[in-house]
Amino acid sequence: MNTAAQHVRTASARFRDYSGAVYGSLLAASVVAGTGTPAPYPRVQLVALLLITGLVFWAAHVYARLAGERLGERPLNGREVRRVALHEWPIVQAAVPPAVAVAISPLLGLGLEGTSWLALGVAVAEQVGWASVAVRRAGASLRLTLVAGAGNLLLGLVIVTAKATLTH
Repeated sequence: MNTAAQHVRTASARFRDYSGAVYGSLLAASVVAGTGTPAPYPRVQLVALLLITGLVFWAAHVYARLAGERLGERPLNGREVRRVALHEWPIVQAAVPPAVAVAISPLLGLGLEGTSWLALGVAVAEQVGWASVAVRRAGASLRLTLVAGAGNLLLGLVIVTAKATLTH
């Protein structure tokens, strides 16, 4: 492999779009904050709701990106659909840690309220983490990384505040 090709491969390996992971984490936090205590299996239902919401929003993003990028251009092919689907996959991946938190919450002795707060905390922490990683890997300074993390923490705290103050 020649040097130019190696440089392109190395640059593309270093660059990764984290927007789907940040967005998916915020989406997961919103799902947890917005759900009440469904019956008869609230944890199973919350896990399912998190994963299904992630999948639905992923599919919507794939469709929107394909339609938006392709309007008036050449026809779609399977390779392009797979590329976009993989690019947007972090939206689904971001639903997994809060869903796992819900699933293991009985092992931690948590009731339904504690389970909900654990899942919300995991989603917000994940959002702050992905945002911080994204700007750092983009070459941002430590100061800008902290600002991005704080900004995303603020977004998460808006959801936490809404959950704490609004009743279901």
